Amino acid sequence: MTRIFSGIKPTGHLTLGNYLGAVRRWVEVDQHRADALFCVVDLHALTVDHDPGRVRRLSRQAATLLLAAGLDPGRCTVFVQSHVDEHARLSYLMECTATDGEMRRMIQYKEKAAREQQRGGSVRLSLLTYPALMAADILAYQADEVPVGDDQTQHVELARDLAVRFNQRYGHAFTVPRAVRPQVAARVMDLQDPASKMGKSHAATAGIVYLLDEPDVIRRKVMRAVTDSGSEVAYEPDTRPGVANLLDILAACTGSSPEELAEGYDSYGALKKDTAEAVVEVLRPLRERHGELCADPGQVDRVLREGAERARALARPTVDAAYSAIGLLPAL
Repeated sequence: MTRIFSGIKPTGHLTLGNYLGAVRRWVEVDQHRADALFCVVDLHALTVDHDPGRVRRLSRQAATLLLAAGLDPGRCTVFVQSHVDEHARLSYLMECTATDGEMRRMIQYKEKAAREQQRGGSVRLSLLTYPALMAADILAYQADEVPVGDDQTQHVELARDLAVRFNQRYGHAFTVPRAVRPQVAARVMDLQDPASKMGKSHAATAGIVYLLDEPDVIRRKVMRAVTDSGSEVAYEPDTRPGVANLLDILAACTGSSPEELAEGYDSYGALKKDTAEAVVEVLRPLRERHGELCADPGQVDRVLREGAERARALARPTVDAAYSAIGLLPAL
């Protein structure tokens, strides 16, 4: 069976973009068609300044929301990255396989480092090397597919390169993974800045719908969404990104196409109202289930503990074999 690995970083509260763009497909498609592992990648949250208590809270919230969204521990493995030591163990071997130039070419590193330099600051070394950890996340499980968005494709390509290089130098140890960009995944943009992706780490939150927002908050954010000049409702992403974003969201919530939906509206107000209600209804069962899980924290603890045990059993033989292949003595 095909093996899938994907993760979500606890650097902010999960958003409508996270759900429509990734999590819903994990729930509806991936956990049913493959041996799937879904991970809260908390180690990656340490690459920037952070509050330790907040990272812990967001890690637990993310895991709870994944379960509330419908990931079934009987069908897939849900766990927290730092609970499985093999991620950190293999990460160092990936650092020993990668080159400095490869790391510095990563677009996210270059962009974040440039922003910090402009402010007179500097970035953590872990921000430079975290693609090696991401490669370890994937390769430890012999993953065949990694569902990712555009911003992470480069990192999966690096994981592929490192797997091939390690296999050639030291003997076959890893499956060479491939990035998968699901056709049905929605790309949700910020409601106040439709040129930017709806991100959970953004400082400005007025254009971000969070999965745990109350219905009235969701309605208010959608009704205040930025649209475009003119009044005609048409699906033209390049020239009218605000309206296109609303149509994309409504289409993702209702299963229709944005082009067909555009033909049914003659005002922005009606489009916004229907989009707001569609989002509220899509998120309603998730929010209700989240409340139930929060009332029974032992259930989440059990899922994460069993998920880590299962993940560890899968990863350890691969990482032990890689340690041996690269020349390290086995532990006595």
